[in-house]
Amino acid sequence: MTGPMPDPFADQPDWAPRPPRPMAIVPATERVELRGRRVLVGLPGLGWRGDLRADDRVVQGARTYVPVIPEHEWYRAEADQVEVFAPLVPVERVWVETVGSRSGSEGTRETGIRLVSLDGPAHRTPTPVFEADAVTGRRVVHVEGGLEHRHLRAVTETYSGAEGDICVRITPEVEWYRWAWRGQSPTTLEVPVHLLWIE
Repeated sequence: MTGPMPDPFADQPDWAPRPPRPMAIVPATERVELRGRRVLVGLPGLGWRGDLRADDRVVQGARTYVPVIPEHEWYRAEADQVEVFAPLVPVERVWVETVGSRSGSEGTRETGIRLVSLDGPAHRTPTPVFEADAVTGRRVVHVEGGLEHRHLRAVTETYSGAEGDICVRITPEVEWYRWAWRGQSPTTLEVPVHLLWIE
């Protein structure tokens, strides 16, 4: 044989799953459902805080507020049906995470320094887990059969699985947080890294 070795994936350009849709961040002042949604709070030009969940808007006098709860407290309140303290944040200081749409430049990712506007919070495009330096505790998206499974956390770093795949163990977020407030070990699922993205 004198020619170059054939590419085994030349006929299968889509052998790996498509990346998940990115998160889009919209102001809570828009008509968007808030209860249970992930939100960021802050001020343009100052900074943003995440890992929060919102409840329905509250109107007091002429002002609209959003009850904002740390994510672990929101899960505890929902799972154990208990009341938790939720500070009221002016609606104009709250931004909501929504699942965005696929962009035309889906296969390309920015590398290096990425400049953003300070007018609103920015969110990165999904990063393949095999490109991440650390994954334990991070929000991940499991893409399988074209479906996006969200609200998951990685509970391990990458390792060699029983079948020889490079894998990460994941768990539903409610179990991730239950592990913290009850000490109850989560049920986990071993997933090959080519099916996982950091959200």
